[in-house]
Amino acid sequence: MTERSELVDDFVALVADLRFDNAFNPYIDTCVDFDMPDAAAIRRSNLTKALDAALTTGVESVWVARDLGYRGGRRTGLALTDEAHLNAHAALLGAEDLRRSTRGPAVAERTATVIWRMLMQIGKPVFLWNVFPLHPHEPGHPMTNRSHTRAERQACRHIMVTLLDLLAPKAVLAIGRDAEAAMADLDIVAKQVRHPSYGGQPEFIDGVSAHYGLPKREPKHETLPLFG
Repeated sequence: MTERSELVDDFVALVADLRFDNAFNPYIDTCVDFDMPDAAAIRRSNLTKALDAALTTGVESVWVARDLGYRGGRRTGLALTDEAHLNAHAALLGAEDLRRSTRGPAVAERTATVIWRMLMQIGKPVFLWNVFPLHPHEPGHPMTNRSHTRAERQACRHIMVTLLDLLAPKAVLAIGRDAEAAMADLDIVAKQVRHPSYGGQPEFIDGVSAHYGLPKREPKHETLPLFG
């Protein structure tokens, strides 16, 4: 128990230590417009709880996207997870309560909604991550998304390798062509499924359904309740 906790704490500290220009690190940075005063600590706690639960129960697969988005992981500290699905994330992994770190109404993200529709259909513990685990944005425009650079990706390779060593998943799914190419650039083998954005939702659903042996059909539920 103590050894696992130390491994988790060391990993979270490793991610919190990352610094890049025009990239928001949700585990150490605070957004003056939306964050609560202890937002970075809450997001570190969210990641700690999720990873600890994943190590406790084990995960069959890790889903990897490109980088955090400003409506999702920037606010929650969890990849592919917006505030509307914090409860769903906790339930999926059997984690302790995951908390919001921002003020105002909970924000939903379109990609996260589709991702979580499928995760709730699968019903198996899956760990979510990003090739670049921070939120890269355009210079001077923090509420935008940009693609991380190859230099940024390579500088974070040790993070991805450490995570996969810790979790030892049977499969790694790259969400989108960009994520697959980025994983290949890191010499990590991943099966690619279509990203659900820009009209890719049906192909994403079919790809995930095929991987997990699910029937090809639209899930019935958009999301779990926000709170409670």
